Amino acid sequence: MKKPHWLVAIALLCGGTLFIILGTVLSLASSGSTPPSSAATAQLTTAPTSAGTLPEQLFVPIAKRAKASVVNVSSVKKSKQEGQSFQNPFFDDPFFRRFFGEEFERRMPAPREFQQQGLGSGVIVTQDGYIITNNHVVEGADELNVSFPDKRTFKAKVIGTDPKTDVAVIKIDATNLPALPWGDASQLEVGEMVLAVGNPFGLSQTVTMGIISAIGRANVGIVDYEDFIQTDAAINPGNSGGALVNLKGELIGINTAIFSRSGGYMGIGFAIPSTMAKSVMQSLIKHGKVIRGWLGVSIQDVTPDLAKEFGATENTGALVGDVMEDSPASKAKLERGDIITAYNGVSVRDSNHLRGLVAETSPGTTARLSVLRDKKPLDLTITIGELPKELAKASRDGSGKGEHALAGITVENARQSGRSKPSSGVVVTDIEPESQAERAGLQKGDVIREINRKPVKDVKDFERLASQLSSRSSVLILVNRGNTAIFLSIGGER
Repeated sequence: MKKPHWLVAIALLCGGTLFIILGTVLSLASSGSTPPSSAATAQLTTAPTSAGTLPEQLFVPIAKRAKASVVNVSSVKKSKQEGQSFQNPFFDDPFFRRFFGEEFERRMPAPREFQQQGLGSGVIVTQDGYIITNNHVVEGADELNVSFPDKRTFKAKVIGTDPKTDVAVIKIDATNLPALPWGDASQLEVGEMVLAVGNPFGLSQTVTMGIISAIGRANVGIVDYEDFIQTDAAINPGNSGGALVNLKGELIGINTAIFSRSGGYMGIGFAIPSTMAKSVMQSLIKHGKVIRGWLGVSIQDVTPDLAKEFGATENTGALVGDVMEDSPASKAKLERGDIITAYNGVSVRDSNHLRGLVAETSPGTTARLSVLRDKKPLDLTITIGELPKELAKASRDGSGKGEHALAGITVENARQSGRSKPSSGVVVTDIEPESQAERAGLQKGDVIREINRKPVKDVKDFERLASQLSSRSSVLILVNRGNTAIFLSIGGER
């Protein structure tokens, strides 16, 4: 394999901080498949953990087990460019072409095909060839190749992708593979030692060690559904899609991004928890898409002031701001002002945590809710529904052009908001903290009726008008707040 000759990272700039979606770009190198070896396909036993084992001896069998299940995933993207026009803009001048006419077109070099190869990692999770990786590793690829530690190479096909969690599932035609067993990320605690395994900078089979620095990291601004594991185990470009394993040799996370102010590793990395990744993978394999659970409520975090008002003793849980008509929450008699403190026995940290727990639940499943209502505990049973297609989120602009003024807003059709009278417009159900919209004073529950003096009847209108905004555009919106109509100006250069 040729050495990396540049790095590519999708970077989100938030307050001077870069959140780097990791990826390495290599010059194209072809490789052929070699016959599988029995050693590479042999199953490894669980690492011994006797009390007398020294730490440095303990890590060796764990690393061996994980390395056998982590593969190199390379993606090839093809593009065509005119022979000389991309080098010299003079040849693209319309006057020049018109003056020389057909003779010019005939003498121009034929378009050339260029190939760009990206490098990431993947984890074998089934013996029959299913591999989990990141969506940004395989996104836009015309060709995927999977390389094993023993130099075997396979063509891979994409089974499904989920940009909302940055998870992708690919498949190779092979059997008796060393699948890495799943661990339970919900049982992780800060301080646990972990190993990160991947192919940073094209350096295959790299293992680094660290601890769990934090769990449940959300509002990072990378994907829509965030419940990241934070670790100080060194991960770098090319580690994307690699494994984060515990001292039992179990897969507890899929490495996906780093926090950096310089673009390089600074001791803070993020991994998608195994519970989320496994749920997404199973849905992609079974349905070809992710089917998420849905309550049908608007929720928010419990602040100290809100906790005092609603009689909560802790600043945890999710406060219900609205209940949609004919939703699972409505049928379960959930009410505005309820604080959901636990979901199926799991204590709810905040609104984002609850959102993730519900999303991972299959529609039709019966769930148990622990609720605080009028300062009294209450238990409810609810049948989870399927997230409606019309619920949309204004997408983040990951192209490097910056975010438009309405990025980070979650909206839904006003007529589905649970209000007594149907109305046009879209209801704001969630706003990213520190987003331009929040700083301008937009609030949850506001009904957006116009964008730049153009009517907004539904989510489709909102998405269409929002997509026309540039990163530097200011936007004037008309909002209904209670019985009052107000204008807000959001974004733009000050």
